[in-house]
Amino acid sequence: MPVTTPAVPPATSRGTAPLPPGGSPGKASAPVRRAVRRRRRIAAVFLFPALLLLGALVAYPIVFSVIRSLYDASGDTFVGADNYTAMFQDPATLRAIRNSAIWVVFAPALLTGLGLVLAVLTEKIRWKTAFKLLMFMPMAISFLAAGIIFRLAYEQDPQRGVLNAVTVGIHDSVQGKSTSFPTAKARLGDKQLTKGKDGSYRTARRTGPGNTVNLGLVGVPPKDMPSQARPAAPAAKSPAADGELRGVVYLDFTPGGGGKPGTVDRGERGLPKLSVEAVDSRGKVAATATTAPDGSYRLAGLAPGSYAVQLPAKDFAPPYEGVSWLGPALITPAIIGAYMWIWTGFALVLIGAGLSSMPRDVLEAARMDGANEWQVFRRITVPLLGPVLGVVFVTMVINVMKVFDLVYIIAPGPVQQDANVLALQMWLVSFGGGNNQGLGSALGVLLLLLVVPAMALNIRRFRRSQS
Repeated sequence: MPVTTPAVPPATSRGTAPLPPGGSPGKASAPVRRAVRRRRRIAAVFLFPALLLLGALVAYPIVFSVIRSLYDASGDTFVGADNYTAMFQDPATLRAIRNSAIWVVFAPALLTGLGLVLAVLTEKIRWKTAFKLLMFMPMAISFLAAGIIFRLAYEQDPQRGVLNAVTVGIHDSVQGKSTSFPTAKARLGDKQLTKGKDGSYRTARRTGPGNTVNLGLVGVPPKDMPSQARPAAPAAKSPAADGELRGVVYLDFTPGGGGKPGTVDRGERGLPKLSVEAVDSRGKVAATATTAPDGSYRLAGLAPGSYAVQLPAKDFAPPYEGVSWLGPALITPAIIGAYMWIWTGFALVLIGAGLSSMPRDVLEAARMDGANEWQVFRRITVPLLGPVLGVVFVTMVINVMKVFDLVYIIAPGPVQQDANVLALQMWLVSFGGGNNQGLGSALGVLLLLLVVPAMALNIRRFRRSQS
């Protein structure tokens, strides 16, 4: 018995209704067209609020800034490209461009590298989740609060700046704490001491071994006197031995008044831990001593001859107070350090997520083939994490191009121009005293043009990862 095959309707594309009897392949039925139009209207209704916000918050400001950049400061006179020409002739803008370039070159690379190293190292520790949480916590702090924190941490005074407190502590523990009296000086009209060009003091008259030379200074506030300082009068009465010069270095000031200038009176204290030198007729230092708590010193082992007693410049140099983090030379690296403190946790978490999804069998196979940990890291881990590292790097580039808060808060007023960046310069020109919104809009357009390539690269990488 012959087998009859039921008629099969012609194949249609997905989502397309079968053709009605007598219909042509190029024409869709009316119900299908109505359904498509209905879906498009629904999509437009849901997209309209987002498109409205996008136009109001993104498209309109961009278009307005481009148009405003073609007018002068008042906004009434069309000047064309004059604002763009003036922008590249302004030293402050050129400095901001240079600093922004420093940020783009160093900050993203340092953040990506540090995040990669920390992500690899945290894989080896037990409490990696707690560590990542601790590193990510600065992200919860606003840039304003972070800027205030680091402004205090970078203070020059070791009593306030924690970084300089640590620096001074390390310096004093390695080289020893030096004692000096920066405000000390000879009494006005004193003919015994003459001041050198380097800040040292030397006796005007020369003397020979076996004599006593007392050196009186003034200008040391009571709060700067060391606690171990003792009265100088008893030591001033001790005679000098043969072959030595001796004496006291004292504060020539009697508390409560009285006393005779140039004489060691009762109640006047010695200046301890100062260097005293005997200088021969050729200008060479023949002997060196350090004053005792009562200010006394002994320059022994001197050959017969004439010598001048000298207090070297280091006795009057200010003590070591750490690094000038907020100075013109280090202000930009200091702010980059604060930025890294905030964003390192972000890089760590993203790279750590990529590291967790990495196939472990590839790493184990490499180790079984004899590769050491450095080879595994350099030739397997880093290439496999390439897409994640690229996303982190490009995201950081976009962020550092817009940095404003930290620079404005951390940099003191006198050095703010040394740390200036494009976003801060745009604000200063427009609202921070310049009151030239035409030039400020031109700076905004420049900043947009610099950010767009990085954003396009990020979108391209995202689409490639989705395909």
